[in-house]
Amino acid sequence: MDLKEYIEKLREEIRRHDHHYYVLDNPLISDAEYDRLMKELKELEEKHPELITPDSPTQRVGGKPLEKFGTYQHRVPLLSLDNVFSLEELREFDRRIKKEAPNPSYVAELKIDGLSIALIYEDGILKTAATRGDGITGEDVTSNVKTIKAIPLRLKDKIKNLQVRGEIYMPKEAFLRLNQEQEEKGGKTFANPRNAAAGSLRQLDPRITAGRNLSAFIYDILYIEGEEIKTQEEALNFLKEQGFPVNPHYRFCQDIDEVYEYCREYGEKRHELPYEIDGVVVKLNPFAPREVLGYTAKSPRWAIAFKFPAEQKETILKDVEINVGRTGIITPTAILEPVSLAGTTVSRASLHNFDLVKEKDIRIGDTVLVHKAGDIIPEIIASLPEKRTGKEKKIEAPEYCPVCGSKAVQYPDEVAIRCDNINCPARLKESLIFFASRDAMDIEGMGPAVVEQLVDKGLVKSIDDIYRLKAEELEKLERMGPKSASNLIKAIEDSKKRPLHHLITALGIRHIGAKTAKTLTRYIKSIDEFKKVTTDELKQIPEVGDKMAESIILFFSEPRNIAMIENLKALGVNMVEEEEIGEGQALAGKTIVLTGTLKSLTRKEAEEFIEKQGGKTSSSVSKKTDFVVVGENPGSKYEKARELGIAILTEAEFLEIVNQR
Repeated sequence: MDLKEYIEKLREEIRRHDHHYYVLDNPLISDAEYDRLMKELKELEEKHPELITPDSPTQRVGGKPLEKFGTYQHRVPLLSLDNVFSLEELREFDRRIKKEAPNPSYVAELKIDGLSIALIYEDGILKTAATRGDGITGEDVTSNVKTIKAIPLRLKDKIKNLQVRGEIYMPKEAFLRLNQEQEEKGGKTFANPRNAAAGSLRQLDPRITAGRNLSAFIYDILYIEGEEIKTQEEALNFLKEQGFPVNPHYRFCQDIDEVYEYCREYGEKRHELPYEIDGVVVKLNPFAPREVLGYTAKSPRWAIAFKFPAEQKETILKDVEINVGRTGIITPTAILEPVSLAGTTVSRASLHNFDLVKEKDIRIGDTVLVHKAGDIIPEIIASLPEKRTGKEKKIEAPEYCPVCGSKAVQYPDEVAIRCDNINCPARLKESLIFFASRDAMDIEGMGPAVVEQLVDKGLVKSIDDIYRLKAEELEKLERMGPKSASNLIKAIEDSKKRPLHHLITALGIRHIGAKTAKTLTRYIKSIDEFKKVTTDELKQIPEVGDKMAESIILFFSEPRNIAMIENLKALGVNMVEEEEIGEGQALAGKTIVLTGTLKSLTRKEAEEFIEKQGGKTSSSVSKKTDFVVVGENPGSKYEKARELGIAILTEAEFLEIVNQR
């Protein structure tokens, strides 16, 4: 077997496991074994970029962000469906069908609440994915759709031309997780999984889409060449055989009464499903009568959507509780008169942020309309002002943190209000974990489990308490004997000597990561200078914009943060940035890309050498790249550099420049 055949065999194996995991929900191997297969494929393709194919599993995560989406003209219009809401309306639909198709049978399918998508395959390979748009013209979202692992990049058979239609959706758990992440970042939350799916699919950066855990169900064949399919049942079976994800809950129904029974059944079961549905799609099963029945301007006459009623309830908003999250975000939570909703009793609902409270004009004492977003999150849709008595109270955003009393802050780019006190008890554990992390103070042995115990046992009540810990105190912690305690005390002591940029990173200042901290400390050499720096001075530093400057000023204007920094200084933590030898000389202003494996340096060490010489590293090759450093087994970056005529250095040549040979 030659290399090309071996790589294709490896791809087929990965595709098989993707299908079992993402479509059949029946994994055949462990995650570790799957990761090993994918790693092997990536390494082989990096060594032999000429063998990469567009349907390879490695091509699921797109490259550079798009500037905008292109348009796509649908070969077959993507029509919408008319809606019905009752058995009588279903029977009226059935009577119309019977005029052209006596004794009709139907296929009932769950109506997934997501975003409609058309997939176009040529010779069995996914070529284009487009949104519905206006039904005639949609947006080309191919790069984003390729990141959805449930959608096959290659079909089982080499079908010359195939166009299918389906629904991109976000599972309920993924929706809940995404909204939690958005709240923690101070971003805007999504109203429901459908909005979340649509927003995720229409990201210009495919890497964002890839991280959103989208999935899909395919339910229609729009166009096919070389196959004769006579019924909807046959169509769904064909789609399954080709590797498409097809919702397993569809049902063949002999008549409209069976259809209604299916609708009634899933109207009750809908909350048990891991994705959101808003009804049932009813389709005439045989295809031949469909041609006779035809279409209106907007919808087919042979299909209908039975819509479930929205489950909403009225209740009283009794009070509002103000909470502080682990990242310092201050959020209002509604305390409700208990109400039964979507199978559970709801007595609390997130109000997300104070801007939303103001926008919806929600007040304590209001009668409010409540539903469950994504069947998961209790949420207030609206207040009912017509039911007010005059005793209702407006909900005001707090000026101070309700936990520690620090002044609450709101950054211009956020809807969230935050507590910026790094030692606030509500966010202390998170602050400590980050403070001890590798890019920050790099305190080995102080992970989440240790931090949890230190805070719960009252040994650490603020960041600076880390440097007051004693070995005998640590020995009493679970899984912490004398040797582990001694090692942790040494790691804490060693962290005092870290350069200032490590401390600036560790402080967790909004928008200031490790790379920006290094840039800042090239110009601001001590913590005392940080206390006095102005917004204008900060904005003169390369790569520091308005948001970063404002974050720094706000952090150093909080008295509790200054008090904690003074305590750290008194405990011996380094507060200055030492001059770096050779900084700003050999590589000043240069942009360097590293590719392949270096023998004598780790990737991180090489990047540090480049920064010490005044240069900066980049992850991609472009015309702005000054040179590429090539180690063993270089990837596609090496070929790109050759194409663009970028200077290429061997490891030996690079080491000579940075004086490390």
